[in-house]
Amino acid sequence: MRNLELPNEFEHIMKKGILDVLRGKFLVSGDAPKNWLFIIFISFLATVMIGSSHSADKKVHQIAALNEDVKALRSQFVDLRSDIQRLKLESTITKIVESKDLFPSDTPPKKIMVKSIKE
Repeated sequence: MRNLELPNEFEHIMKKGILDVLRGKFLVSGDAPKNWLFIIFISFLATVMIGSSHSADKKVHQIAALNEDVKALRSQFVDLRSDIQRLKLESTITKIVESKDLFPSDTPPKKIMVKSIKE
């Protein structure tokens, strides 16, 4: 019969403990200052954790925005580089200067040699 009473006593103690926590008796009992300090410490840690989480999320969004900017700038760079390569072609330069009434010479250039007089 003693074995049957133990679970009932245990259930009674558990119910009493749960009711004491729900009623807040641990906040007004004799060792309440220790409990209050622990609650304040846990609240502080929770606040720090929430703040660091928000900071990390903000940095993740900034990194994502910067990655998008890098992609856009990289594509702009590739476009401009291909435009410049096209503009450097001799045929393109010839077309541009023809509009200014400049034409390529039919005769090749001649090398001019200058002899210096040594004293």
